[in-house]
Amino acid sequence: MSTEFIEIKEHDLEVVKDIYDYYILHSTATFHTEEISAGELKEIIPIGHHKYKSFLILDNGDVCGYCYLAPYKKRQAYDRSAEVTIYLRPGSTGRGLGKKAIRQMETVSLKNGIKVLLGIITGENISSINLFEKCGFEKCAHFKGVGEKFNRVLDVVAYQKTLEL
Repeated sequence: MSTEFIEIKEHDLEVVKDIYDYYILHSTATFHTEEISAGELKEIIPIGHHKYKSFLILDNGDVCGYCYLAPYKKRQAYDRSAEVTIYLRPGSTGRGLGKKAIRQMETVSLKNGIKVLLGIITGENISSINLFEKCGFEKCAHFKGVGEKFNRVLDVVAYQKTLEL
């Protein structure tokens, strides 16, 4: 299995939108409740940023998902931290791509001076929680009842990992 990470360019936003729309419409992995435009995605996913990188995940040449680093908060004191996000196409899960994506994000983070990675996950998203735990992230927060989607009140959990050289 050959996995590649290709930096996302603006023209890739339609394929990213296609993947993300699935999760908007069919899951609680995101708290968006309606499809968003490629332009709105551009506001969420850093493209061409010197520190916060975004990648398409290709497996044997096929786009299987995307991942990106984003500022945890837009204040300078948080510059040592970043939030990591991963979305895989349905049917591309369970093949080790999520673990490879986290490793890619760790490598890029260290190169760019990021020392702490955060994963912010819907409390019922057990597969993502398991992925982050397997990759050495530890639960650091549990926000109860902060979201509502599909007429269900949802928790959010935060996981973090301090990166070492």
